[in-house]
Amino acid sequence: MKKILGIGNALVDVMTPITDDKLLEEFSLPKGSMQLVDEKRSNLIKSETVNFKRTFSPGGSAANTIHGLAMLGAGTGFIGSIGKDETGDIFEAEMKRAGVKTFLSLRDSITGTAIALITRDKERTFATHLGAAVELDAKDLDPDFFNGFDIFYLEGYLINNLPLVESACKIAREKNMTIALDLSSYNVVEAYLNDFKKIVGNYVDVIFANEDEARVFTGLAPEEAVKKLSEYCSISVVKIGPAGSWLKKGEELIKVDSMPVRCLDTTGAGDLYASGFLYAYANDLDLEKCGILGSMLAGNVIEVVGAKIKEDKWPVIKKYVSILTRDKSNEEN
Repeated sequence: MKKILGIGNALVDVMTPITDDKLLEEFSLPKGSMQLVDEKRSNLIKSETVNFKRTFSPGGSAANTIHGLAMLGAGTGFIGSIGKDETGDIFEAEMKRAGVKTFLSLRDSITGTAIALITRDKERTFATHLGAAVELDAKDLDPDFFNGFDIFYLEGYLINNLPLVESACKIAREKNMTIALDLSSYNVVEAYLNDFKKIVGNYVDVIFANEDEARVFTGLAPEEAVKKLSEYCSISVVKIGPAGSWLKKGEELIKVDSMPVRCLDTTGAGDLYASGFLYAYANDLDLEKCGILGSMLAGNVIEVVGAKIKEDKWPVIKKYVSILTRDKSNEEN
C-alpha cells in the first residue's frame, strides 16, 4: 500500500454551534467561508461565544485528512508548525496517537485555532487565527521528510504562501510522488485563482473541489466542472454535498451517491472524503470505489460535531474497507 504525506496548517478546532446567523453578520463572516482573523479578533469571537457549548479538537484541513488515513491504517506523515504551548502539545499527541509520523516545526508564537461557527442548517463558517501555523516556511522543508512516502497531499489554504507550496511540490515531484490538492474554500480560490491554476497546471495529479470551489475555478456547474478540471490533472473530483460527487479519470466519468445519514455538522466532510478516496487510491482500487469510500467517511463525520469520526465507528468502517480491498484481490485472482 502506498504511504501518504500531508502538509497544512496545524490548528485546533473550536466547534461552536450557534442559534442563528446574526452572529456571523456581527463578526462580518460570510456564511460558509473561511476567514483569516488576527489574534485580537479571534479572542473577541471566542469571548462572544463563550456561553455556547464548545468542543476542542486538533484540526486543520490536511491534518484531518491525514488523521483519517492513519485511523484507517495507512502509513502517514504530516508537516506543519505549532507553538511551544499546551495547545500545540495536544495537536502533536493526537496525531501521534493515531499513528501519524509528525514533522513539526516549533515556534514561539501560539498554536493556531479555527473557530467553527455552526448554524442550525449545519453549515459551518470558520474564523481562523493561524498563529504558529502561518510561520511554516519553504526553508523548513527537509527533503528527507518526503522519503518513504508515495503520495503528497496539500490543503489549498497554504496558497497564500506560494513559495512554500511550490517548494513542497518540487520536492515531491523530484521524489516521483503523486501530488493531490484540495482547493479548501471558495473564497480562498477567488483570492488566489491565478496561483491555484499555476500550481494545478504544473504539479497536481489529483484535485478535490466542492461545488462552490469548482465553480470559482472553472465557472461551470459540477458535472461540467469536473470535466474541465480533468484537463489539468489525471483525476478530478467535485463534491456536491448530499447529492454525492462527480469523478473523472481519463475517459471515465462517474457519479457516486452520498450516504443517507443524519447530518449534525458538515465540518470535516471534505477532509474525510479525501481520507477515504486516498486510502482507496493508495490501495489501487478503481475510481468508483475511491468515491464510495470517500462518501462513506464523509457520511460518518457529518453525524458528529467536529472533524473527527468517533473511535467506536472505526472498527465497522475498517470492516467495510476490508471487504472493498478483498473484492479487488478476488477480481485479480
